[in-house]
Amino acid sequence: MTTTTTSTPTTKAEAPAMPLQPLLHDEVVVLAAPTQAWSDRHGSVGTNPVHGYWTGDQRVVSTVGVSVSGSDVEPVSVAPASAREVVFSALLRGLDAPGADPDVRLDRRRTVRTDGVRETLRIEDRTASAEPEPGPGGRTLEVVVRITPDASGMDAVKAGGAPAPVPAVLAPGADTDGVRRASWTAGSVDVTLDAPGADVALDDGDVVLTWRVPRARVTELGWDCAVVAPDAVVGGATTPATFAAPEGVADDRLRRWLVRATDDLDALRMTRPEGEFLAAGAPWFFTLFGRDSIWAARFLLSVDTSIAAGTLRVLAALQGTRSDPATAEQPGKVMHELRQASLPVDNDEISLPPLYYGTVDATALWVCLLHDAWRAGLPDAEVEDLLPTLELALAWMRDHGDDDGDGLLEYVDESGRGLANQGWKDSGDSVQWRDGTLAEGPIALCEVQGYAHEAAVHGADLLDAFGRPGGDDWRAWAARLAERFRATFWVRDAIGPYPAIALDARKRPVDSATSNIGHLLGTGLLTAEEEAVVAARVVAPDMASGFGLRTLSTTASGYWPLSYHGGSVWAHDTAVVVSGLTRTGHTAEARTLAEQLLAAAVAFDFRMPELHAGDDAHDVSRPAPYPAACRPQAWSAAAAFPVWVALR
Repeated sequence: MTTTTTSTPTTKAEAPAMPLQPLLHDEVVVLAAPTQAWSDRHGSVGTNPVHGYWTGDQRVVSTVGVSVSGSDVEPVSVAPASAREVVFSALLRGLDAPGADPDVRLDRRRTVRTDGVRETLRIEDRTASAEPEPGPGGRTLEVVVRITPDASGMDAVKAGGAPAPVPAVLAPGADTDGVRRASWTAGSVDVTLDAPGADVALDDGDVVLTWRVPRARVTELGWDCAVVAPDAVVGGATTPATFAAPEGVADDRLRRWLVRATDDLDALRMTRPEGEFLAAGAPWFFTLFGRDSIWAARFLLSVDTSIAAGTLRVLAALQGTRSDPATAEQPGKVMHELRQASLPVDNDEISLPPLYYGTVDATALWVCLLHDAWRAGLPDAEVEDLLPTLELALAWMRDHGDDDGDGLLEYVDESGRGLANQGWKDSGDSVQWRDGTLAEGPIALCEVQGYAHEAAVHGADLLDAFGRPGGDDWRAWAARLAERFRATFWVRDAIGPYPAIALDARKRPVDSATSNIGHLLGTGLLTAEEEAVVAARVVAPDMASGFGLRTLSTTASGYWPLSYHGGSVWAHDTAVVVSGLTRTGHTAEARTLAEQLLAAAVAFDFRMPELHAGDDAHDVSRPAPYPAACRPQAWSAAAAFPVWVALR
């Protein structure tokens, strides 16, 4: 069912005068990675620049417009059936008989699978006779669907660019001698559009599907858009998911969040030859991300180790083997992002290569995931196969992560074309002083030191357990890191002491209070007394919004509730801190933040976005969306599991 308010097809989206990133918060997505379909809440495709059918980073359709016998299509509801399917309902009152009640209803069911999108229109007409009325005396329906083939790349659409139409050709359908099929090529993706029973034509660049059928109590028709992407670097998972929402959850809010999150995570599963992993999120990050995929798999360890095992193997296969400033690759380093082609970011001055290693934390986090998966029951044989990767990852922390030999891990973009900030807060203004001034790199982030400490200690545990040398050396390395951290990172404001977000190029502690400090909990880097200080600060009013943990304290000059990394709330960020609080025995603080995140989940109908505004819950009844946030996002969905653990 389409949902335009006139009988004409959906108007094609045009690029704004000043290109802007599309807003997503009111849009509807259905997905089965690597395929996704975006529309507005009425089902219309083409009223927002992000709309269309996509596979990976390639859009293949930009608009879909529907008209039925000249009637307005008036939307009444949207009902998600699952992450993969949604039903849009509308009325066709232009076809009604006299009277107040609506007589003709249109349901438009959109179903996405890993290799395409199918749409079905179901028209129910209570004025029609039980049997169709053929012949000249019978009434007929004319249903017209206009589809625009497109070849826009994700980077262009994210930057606010205009659609990139491509020509289609017609071919006979498989079930008839008549023309029932159109096909085209979008980038390297081959697309086939089948429309059983329709007349298929080309008009002004659009594929036009027309059905003329007798009016009946129930009429069903539809089309199927299949894609083949021979050059894809990641594929869709077609096997059943190995994880499920836990049973017996008494809190209905938490149960509903876990069910919705599990469904979204299932739809985000992707594969490479080494195994399955979770794509980071829709629409912009529909691929393998080292950090994101690791955290999502780690959150799931309370119910599943299979996703962790696949993620570990996939990342191990891509582990760095050489030094290359252009890609930020280094021996032993775990990659950041994998795409089919280079990706411009924000402007042409920054362009990430298809396989990019510009992350300072994924390598240590890979080691932490391997250890935690082993503790959660990953079979010894699978762990042992990954120990060579473990040893190389540990060596990277010592030999490359600590580039200046001061005992701490830092980063700097050597290429001039990569990410300036390479922690999880990777926007250009994420590392700032309390007065709002940006810090200068190389940057040593506080949480990265925690990850590295945990990786060294738990990596040593794995080496010992499997009879490999080096464990004592890595424990000594971790002890030196902790000593160095304690001597350099701690600062104080009017509220009290806390770790700085980072050290700058001159080894000065960058003194803003941020959520990063919560990531230190449970890493072993802090003493029990220091953990208690951090636990108290992350639930203090300047940090805890009532809907989760703010990325930046309200005491900082740069605080803004809608800043990407400077005052917003990220579900995964809060969940990391909840996990750390749980691991260190700060159960009251863990429950406080878990309840806040659960309140946000309710407000977002249990599909947690990538991030939301950091406004105080005392001032607003529900958190404002960050309008360009991805959803579903793997680590935001998986955040439900640490919350479940904390609230059990």
